[in-house]
Amino acid sequence: MDLLFEPSSWAILALVGFVAGFIDAVVGGGGLLSIPALLTMGVNPHMALGTNKLAASFGSSMAAFTYYKQRLFSPSLWYHAFIATFIGAVIGSFSVYLVDNEWLEKGLPLIIITIALYTLFQPNAMGDQYSKAPQYPASPLKQWLQAIPLGFYDGFAGPGTGAFWTVSSSRYHKLPLLHSCGLARAMTFTSNFTSLIIFFILQKVDITLGLSMGACMMLGAYIGARSAIKFGFAFIRPIFITIIVIIAAQLAWSAW
Repeated sequence: MDLLFEPSSWAILALVGFVAGFIDAVVGGGGLLSIPALLTMGVNPHMALGTNKLAASFGSSMAAFTYYKQRLFSPSLWYHAFIATFIGAVIGSFSVYLVDNEWLEKGLPLIIITIALYTLFQPNAMGDQYSKAPQYPASPLKQWLQAIPLGFYDGFAGPGTGAFWTVSSSRYHKLPLLHSCGLARAMTFTSNFTSLIIFFILQKVDITLGLSMGACMMLGAYIGARSAIKFGFAFIRPIFITIIVIIAAQLAWSAW
């Protein structure tokens, strides 16, 4: 069932979608904006998660394609990560549907704040900008150990998954920052689209709202990915830190 909003509310969600797509393409974490925005507009938590998956699938696909075209992501190196992310997202998406709305309303802000604080205070979270581009696949075990929990989390909740992929890939696989961004965008698209199918089956997606925000996210993601590729580490790091601080402060205020 599609929700009805005033024109001003649609304008706000469109702007949030654009900014979220831009941020998600640069550092990940666009869901830290889009999901709270949907919740603030009165969308119930399950519907907000499902609708965000539809919108985010547009943004993450555009960002992943942009990094791929610039040879910053090679799908053949991450075959196991694709499979593990898919499985994790399926389990996570069905798991969140079993959780009560009241728990989600209280739990989502705490999850988001925890992610924000972790990524802010973890030393060297953005990795080594002088790392070399990968020539060979990471071991299957390492790919599964990383992708299963991140796929599950993206299916279960989602906010900040891209940031977690970026940070963990930089440190776990010793990838250059832009290659970590490319991997993160491809894997978040995989988990977003997988979860979207499940939320569709469960009828927890507002199609009109998701498509509207998705179009804005695609535009933001294209501009964000191109900006990150052009300006690199010096551009990405301050945006990452600034966004995390603002979001953590806003959520702490609204939650308590």
